[in-house]
Amino acid sequence: MPQVYKDRILKFLQREEYQPLKPAQLAKALGVDEDASSEFQIAFEELRRAGHVVVGAGNVITLPSIAGQVVGRFRGNPKGFGFVSPLEPNAHGDLFIPPDATGDAMTGDVVLAKVNRKGKRGPEAHYTGEIIDVLERANNRFVGTLIRNPEAWLVQPDGTSFIEPIVVEDVTAKNAREKDKVVVEILSYPSERFLARGVIIQVLGRAGQYEAEIQSVIHQFHLPGEFESECLDQARTAASTFQPERAPGREDITDKVVVTIDPPDAKDFDDAISLETDAQGNWVLGVHIADVSSFIPPDSPLDQEAKLRGNTVYLPGRTIPMLPEILSNGICSLQPEQFRFTKSAYMTYDAEARVISRRYANSIIRSSARLTYEQADRILKGHTKGFKRPVIALLRDMEALSRRIEARRTKAGMLHLDLPEPELVYDDAGRVIDAHPADTSYPHTIIEMFMVEANEAVASLLDRLNLSFIRRIHPDPDILSLQNMARLLKAVGIAMPRTPDRHAIQAVLDHVKGSEQSLAVNIVVLRSLERALYAPTNIGHYALASRHYSHFTSPIRRYADLLVHRQLQYYLEDRVENAKQWAAGQNLFDVGQHITFTEERADDAEKELTTVLILQMLGKHIGDELACVVTGLTGFGVFAQSEKYGIEGLIKLEDLGPDHWRFNRLAQCIVGERSGETIRLGRPLRVYIASVDVPSRRLNVVPVEPLGQMKEERSRKHLKGKEPPRKPMRKGKKQRKR
Repeated sequence: MPQVYKDRILKFLQREEYQPLKPAQLAKALGVDEDASSEFQIAFEELRRAGHVVVGAGNVITLPSIAGQVVGRFRGNPKGFGFVSPLEPNAHGDLFIPPDATGDAMTGDVVLAKVNRKGKRGPEAHYTGEIIDVLERANNRFVGTLIRNPEAWLVQPDGTSFIEPIVVEDVTAKNAREKDKVVVEILSYPSERFLARGVIIQVLGRAGQYEAEIQSVIHQFHLPGEFESECLDQARTAASTFQPERAPGREDITDKVVVTIDPPDAKDFDDAISLETDAQGNWVLGVHIADVSSFIPPDSPLDQEAKLRGNTVYLPGRTIPMLPEILSNGICSLQPEQFRFTKSAYMTYDAEARVISRRYANSIIRSSARLTYEQADRILKGHTKGFKRPVIALLRDMEALSRRIEARRTKAGMLHLDLPEPELVYDDAGRVIDAHPADTSYPHTIIEMFMVEANEAVASLLDRLNLSFIRRIHPDPDILSLQNMARLLKAVGIAMPRTPDRHAIQAVLDHVKGSEQSLAVNIVVLRSLERALYAPTNIGHYALASRHYSHFTSPIRRYADLLVHRQLQYYLEDRVENAKQWAAGQNLFDVGQHITFTEERADDAEKELTTVLILQMLGKHIGDELACVVTGLTGFGVFAQSEKYGIEGLIKLEDLGPDHWRFNRLAQCIVGERSGETIRLGRPLRVYIASVDVPSRRLNVVPVEPLGQMKEERSRKHLKGKEPPRKPMRKGKKQRKR
């Protein structure tokens, strides 16, 4: 159980800004409340006994000193050097590996590195490392584009995990052609003198074509493929024996008005809504969730496969389901006018949308209508033609209740980040031709509020029963993250307490809503928060201001929800003791770690393919202008995110304008030394597309109007008789295409 706290303690102690604290101070800095203090103390003691943390003079906590050798994971850089992140954290942190000391290590490899002391840098000792052995290879297969070099055939790997090209021979064995997307297996790893060598084991198609690019992402992220025959047989049997008319022990609510609201291309409808008033005039919200657990027994082939997959993966134009489509798009999907098994959570509310009571049941429903978010939005705006009156009335009542729930949760401190995602636009041939921010109309919030209420209701029940279960947790941000957030926002002119609470963050987000600073501020807040994850540890959900939270509402696409359904079923059968015995036989922490990994993998794969498709499109528009906002500042340039496409481009320092630009880390800005022009987060910029490098996922942009120029021109008028400013550093710069 205390593993979550172990991870948080080590992460906090590795922070560059960390100053040694005593145990009680450390718990406070991590936001550990009294209810969780015992788990925190257990975690800390286990770390201390294992030697992962040291309690020194004055009872303050530090990480152990760096040893003569370090085992860690290697991370390469395109410039040849790299870093080793120790598997056992130490006070020094990541170890720098010079270009001539990386050996044949590749990004992701577990390596053994010798530590060399190189004197001192200020008060701190300075170390470099030398890789002396590769203990575990991260990967021996890569996806890339086949290119012809005068001396050899090369594969340029996709992405940023492996940068250098791979020499391949006998390309005709797989009928590979130049510019094909291929899978290559490494035969010999790179060294200081030689590139890696490999063999092509699969041709995915022509680089740039959708099918080849999607297969590339599937291979890169090791996403699951087709279901095994025993899983398909089990799904077919479940579908063929499904008899909804025989539903003993289920509440029959097929006569109630129930609707689903989903994206237009959705096929797996796993949540439906009903809303009525009771005899006292109180709202009774029904959230009806597909009862997947009734079709998938524990430890069956389908259960094991769903656990392995963890979740459904949604890629642009492709879905890789957690369950076979005969279930996910068939008998489990709450399709209109079809009898379906559900688990229902009923919440009764007073006039202020405070929960009066909760009730749970196995049920059978028949959805009255399948609405898209766009259709629901049109109905709420008065465009009701073609829709049944009961559905229209239900939707209006849903909006009224949702706004009250939202107000209540906002008052409690719920955070809502405004970070619209890009929605791709395809032509008839399936090529991406445009993108725009995805729809965020109010029906999205209605469903979000109702799902949050149901998730919280089920978690509260399981907590009250003292059951162990997979929770959806979101740790409180540590004090250093909050202080860093406040410092970054202060740099852009936004006042905030030094260690803000949820309400202070909420006030800032409300203040910038709809302004030019909104995107940058929301990104700063997001980067300051922990990631949500799955674990049995009861530490609540920070962003939702919820003490008890789980995922219950999407068992078709998330394994966590399926496990929660099984615990709820024990309660509905009045077998709580059996539920405790079942949980005792499960390693819920390991399960939580695994499904957290598969969720993050799915998110990363979706972002990767979206980025590739947008970059391919933008590659045909070199010279076009983009409206951007500054979202990142570094010592080598400025990151500016396109408001329309949701993708970041890099402006190199030398491309900002005719000045000498310097990054001021303390003030979080980039300053022109001669002009005095300052670039901060949130600044709007019009840029043009200078170049696109799809394999390395890079978009390079340049300001339409060079920065620093106008101020420099004005300064020249006041420098008569003095030495004029130096000429711009770059010469012969190409003119922007008009």
